[in-house]
This record gives sequence, structure tokens and C-alpha cells, in this order.
Amino acid sequence: MVHILFPEQVCGRPLPFFLAAEEYLARSGRDDCLFLWQVSPTVIAGRNQNMESEVDMDFCRAEGIDICRRKSGGGCVYADMGNLMVSAVVGGNDRMFLFSRFISLFALCLRNCGFGAWPSGRNDITVDGRKVSGSACYGIGCMNIIHATLLCDADISRMQKAITPPVEKLRPKGITSVRQRVANLSEFARVDMQSLQTAIVRTFCDGERTLTSADMAAIGHLMASYLDPAFISGRHSRKQDTAAI
Repeated sequence: MVHILFPEQVCGRPLPFFLAAEEYLARSGRDDCLFLWQVSPTVIAGRNQNMESEVDMDFCRAEGIDICRRKSGGGCVYADMGNLMVSAVVGGNDRMFLFSRFISLFALCLRNCGFGAWPSGRNDITVDGRKVSGSACYGIGCMNIIHATLLCDADISRMQKAITPPVEKLRPKGITSVRQRVANLSEFARVDMQSLQTAIVRTFCDGERTLTSADMAAIGHLMASYLDPAFISGRHSRKQDTAAI
């Protein structure tokens, strides 16, 4: 797997840029690859979620929190500069195996960094029973896009106000609020973001590749589909190349 580097500063790019980068790398199908990124406050909904019932739209607008949608399944995610995002593109037909292997390696990396992290359920990683990472996956042909969050020092109070899942979705998990369920790594030990990023890259990657200006232009072209109001609202065809996780 190669570590993808961008040829220009991408800090400050909107979240759909990174979703488009994942899709572009999957469609080009050149290498198994991984890249890390951070964004300003954004809520991202899963492919099939009803935005109005999961997100406090008025709060997000008032606070300047961007709202977007991804093509994988799963629940709403809040991201800010304290939430490290990990994107991997891997080839193979056994999507569930590849997804499980990614989560297991990610948890192992965190344990090697001093956190008591273990996979939980199909999509999550927890420390002391509290979720610090969630993942989702979808396929494009024989390529699989896996993306994960890692709560390092995110504003969880803001997250709780932005994401408002119905109580009936939380009750089966034995919890009553987003805040009760999640935690930052910084609640368990000191977090050095740069060292953490280095550890993740070393765990997964054995080489690197810098994208070209032509790659960046193609990503920009793909990004337009993620910015389409019909896609964000859910008024779009949800047909995927293959099933999403």
C-alpha cells in the first residue's frame, strides 16, 4: 500500500474534495493506497440517511458547520480539526474480509501508540468501552473504499448539538446520547497528532506516491457530484456499483 501525498496544500479544502479523491483513486485502480486528512467543522451523512431526522440543520447553519453526504453506508459523523480522517483504497473481491482487516490493523496501531483500542462490532474501535473510531466501506468494481474517523481532540459538545439521532436508535445500544457513547483519545492519554499520523502511515504503507496536477484536476471534476444539492439532500439515485457497508 502506498501513502498518497498531494502536490499542493490541501488544508482548508472542503470535505467533498477528500471523498472525491477516494473515488478517483478507486476508479483509477492503480495501487492500494491510503491518505490522512482533516477538515473544518463538517457533518457528513451516510448514503441512505434522512438528513432532517439525524442532523440539527438550523444549528449547523448558525454555527457555520458544513453539511455533506458520502456514498458509503453508516451513520452521521462530525469532523473538525481534532478528528483525524483515514482513507484507504484496496483491491479485492472479499470486501468484508478487507474491511475487517483494516479495522483490526488500525486498532493494533492505536494499541502500539499506548491506547487500549479494540474493534467493536462491525465498524467501530473503542477504548474502555467508548467509541473513538468508526469506519464505513463501499465498492467501485473490484476496488474498495474504506474510510475511518479517529477522535483525537474533537469538539464533542459541538458534535452532540449537530448530530441528533432519534432516541430509538440509541436505546438498543444502552445509551441515551452521542456524548455518552463517544470519547476523544485525549481523554485517555496525551495525543501527539503528528506522531499518530506517522504511526498510521508506517502501519499500513510501504511506499508513497505524489498526485499530479492532472490527478488534482480530475478530483476537482468529481467533487462537483458531491456538491450537488440533490445528492446532499438525498434526492438522488442511491444505486451503487456494489453494496455499501
